[in-house]
Amino acid sequence: MKLPGILAAGVSETDRCRFTIPPEWMQGRTSYGGLSSALALESALRLHPGLPPLRSAAISFIGPLAGEVTVTARELRKGRNATWIAAEVTSEAGVGLTASFVFMGPVESALHLNDAPPPAGWIGPEDALPLPPRTGPGFIGNFEVRFGLPRADKPQPELCWWVRLRDRSGLEPMVELMAIADALPPGVMPLLRAGPVSSMTWLVNLLTPQPATRDGWWLVRAAGNYAENGCSSQDMGVWNADGEPVAMGMQSIALFG
Repeated sequence: MKLPGILAAGVSETDRCRFTIPPEWMQGRTSYGGLSSALALESALRLHPGLPPLRSAAISFIGPLAGEVTVTARELRKGRNATWIAAEVTSEAGVGLTASFVFMGPVESALHLNDAPPPAGWIGPEDALPLPPRTGPGFIGNFEVRFGLPRADKPQPELCWWVRLRDRSGLEPMVELMAIADALPPGVMPLLRAGPVSSMTWLVNLLTPQPATRDGWWLVRAAGNYAENGCSSQDMGVWNADGEPVAMGMQSIALFG
């Protein structure tokens, strides 16, 4: 089942939403983190209609999520310009994900700064080569994926892929972006021996109130900058098909092996 089908089959109640995570969206024993985050955001939007654009999300991946999940979303504060929503995704195993979303409308500002270019040497989606079959985690079959950078001479702690959902019909743009932005393995993966990894926290700052791209393609980058004692930190970015920045973030990852 593709993401639009998962959302369409979801049940919205007064204070919660219920969804079912299909096996093809699993990453080991838990749901792919981008899907779980997208379900949290979708629920926040359903349970609190009329919100301004999403501008920031802080996600904690706490435990496994599989099968039927329940999402609650409550308003923490509604100010003059911004609204904070806390969401929690649970399954039979307990709490699997918590999220803090900040929604904020535009305000006047004299400051204009845009210094987030795509990686040097990036390749446009039309010219990029696809990943070989059966490359990447199991959930990657829900996406089309292409290499966004030329192959390096030696392994680097960086991955940069073009990613688009195979079915994105009717999706709210921010929900689509949340589902896309975590699709890469950890940036340090090219330097690792085989072994399990687990995302712990993920911070995403949205750089536009209405993300848009051509033909569904998003350039997603994960660049590891620290790994010690089984913990890795990485910078993350998302650009549209024209190389315009859409989101920036950070992620902490547990490395086993």
